Amino acid sequence: MSDASTTSHPIGPGGSGSPRIPTVDLRPWVSGDPVAREEIARTVDAALQTAGFLLVTGHGVDPALRTAVRESARAFFRLPAEVKQAYAVKVGGRGWLGPGAEANAYSEGTETPPDLKESLTFATREPFDDPEINAEWYAPNVWPAEAPGLRALCEEYLARMAELENHLLALLGEALGLELDFFTRHMDHPTYGFNINWYPGTEVIGEPEEGQFRIGPHTDFGTVTILDRQAGKGGLQVYTDEGGWEDAPFDPEAFTINIGDLMARWTGDRWRSGRHRVLPPPADAPAEELMSLVYFGECTPGTVVESVPAPVGRVAHEPVDSHTYLRAKLDSITVA
Repeated sequence: MSDASTTSHPIGPGGSGSPRIPTVDLRPWVSGDPVAREEIARTVDAALQTAGFLLVTGHGVDPALRTAVRESARAFFRLPAEVKQAYAVKVGGRGWLGPGAEANAYSEGTETPPDLKESLTFATREPFDDPEINAEWYAPNVWPAEAPGLRALCEEYLARMAELENHLLALLGEALGLELDFFTRHMDHPTYGFNINWYPGTEVIGEPEEGQFRIGPHTDFGTVTILDRQAGKGGLQVYTDEGGWEDAPFDPEAFTINIGDLMARWTGDRWRSGRHRVLPPPADAPAEELMSLVYFGECTPGTVVESVPAPVGRVAHEPVDSHTYLRAKLDSITVA
């Protein structure tokens, strides 16, 4: 692949954070120190106005759990395609998204080849009382028999993600100068999503086509994304107006956090939905294999999202039903 726009430039002066994508230690926030909480809130507000990304440490999630999820999922991804095909689904389903299923750049109106990845996708395991909501947003998670330990590991991981998301959303309410439960009160029964994204090397996917990425340029669709990623030459890049496309800062202990389109809309475009992409396998390391654990935070169905008014918000968007909005976004990236 030849694409001058994929040139890598680190954001900031190195290390695990940068002025545009800072590292935030959650421990002072959780401990309740008022001075530290105010400082963290200011840092978060500034970062989300610029890149829409943060790194978060002090989250309390055991790194051994993250490793174990990857190892169990890798055993599935390395199975023959005909075995995995039994679990195949379309975007928004629960199961295996195989090669060619998704092209995230479609959401920006950009025609690209399909993304160079495979995914295992899961979502909320608790059904809804409303049968119409249940029909659209709930189905039992599908756990591959060939990865027998994956279910217990993922359910433990998702419990930790729910706790972390709750802290993050309270922090976001504080960062806007609003109530701590401004966002969390809309998350009693969310339709969260969880993807395990596998990015194999060229021995599996072949040579990338012109303009083809592991994940094409896009913004996420919902509220908050919590990403556990691995560093690589064909890894995550973030777009800012100041720097264009740059390699995202990395800290193996940290989660990478970004906000999505719905959250940006909710804040009246005060905060920026973090635009990003994942580069294809690099020519000088074609066998590079990466795996990401991606938790997509969402609202309880029926949540009406109205832009925070000025002076906090900057644009008064029309109110939207959170899940009507989300469904349209998911449909936009499905490869026919």
